Amino acid sequence: MSVRELVVLGTASQVPTRHRNHNGYLLRWDGEGFLFDPGEGTQRQMLRASVSAHDINRICITHFHGDHSLGVAGVIQRINLDRVPHEVSAHYPASGEHFFDRLRYATAYRETVKLKQLPVAADGVIARTASYTLEAHKLSHPVESYGYRLVEPDGRRMLPEKLAAHGIKGPDVGRLQREGAVGGVTLDDVSEIRRGQRFAFVMDTRLCEGVHVLAEGCDMLVIESTFLDADEQLATEHGHLTAGQAARVARDADVRHLVLTHFSQRYSVPAVPGEAPGAEFERQARAAGFEGELTVAQDLWRVPVPKRS
Repeated sequence: MSVRELVVLGTASQVPTRHRNHNGYLLRWDGEGFLFDPGEGTQRQMLRASVSAHDINRICITHFHGDHSLGVAGVIQRINLDRVPHEVSAHYPASGEHFFDRLRYATAYRETVKLKQLPVAADGVIARTASYTLEAHKLSHPVESYGYRLVEPDGRRMLPEKLAAHGIKGPDVGRLQREGAVGGVTLDDVSEIRRGQRFAFVMDTRLCEGVHVLAEGCDMLVIESTFLDADEQLATEHGHLTAGQAARVARDADVRHLVLTHFSQRYSVPAVPGEAPGAEFERQARAAGFEGELTVAQDLWRVPVPKRS
């Protein structure tokens, strides 16, 4: 049975708190796992979230600040210690290749798994399989940063009432799907396009074109909202987003499920006594006009990718 869900391993930004670990997110996409931005402590968070090294097929790093990459060393060594049976690919900004090499070989260990380094140097498709394409688009941060976007190819949904109206049944349905036409009846006559699902991961960035390109039409958008709106100037100066900015991006891009994360430690105390610390992020996101499904992420949560409409 296919599973599509986000496993949240950490939600803090530069400084972890008692309740928030540094970044780390595993996207389960059918039979593959995409580990995004493993910060310090990711290996232990994986244990707490019942995520195995065997679940990781790709490691995707947006940029080389420590809260997004210091966990790489431990994760890679764990992949090798557990003798993961498949090849693992690593995507990261090409300008930070020396950082990745240092993390990969931070200490001595025995390499048992093939790790394929695939640095990203430009916008566009960086991996293509039969079931998805993986894209990268440049963001705006003090160091080079890329966001990632997973796109499933469009498929076809057969329409039973139209099949019946044209007398197509049994083996002829499969034949029609394979050949495109049977007895003068075309695939377009009895089916409609089933839009492929889309997922985007946007970390440390101020507003820029790449943010909007990544978010467009996503079923799930995981995006940083380091600051609340009162600190928008501070966010822009340091290359970050506020809750309201992230929500407006999602609103304008017709995102179905918005996941806010990467919170500054300054907000570890709730704005209103007795509320969860994330309540103000939710209020500001709604005030910005986002009406879809909204999650203010917490460590160790599992967030399902929305089912197709």
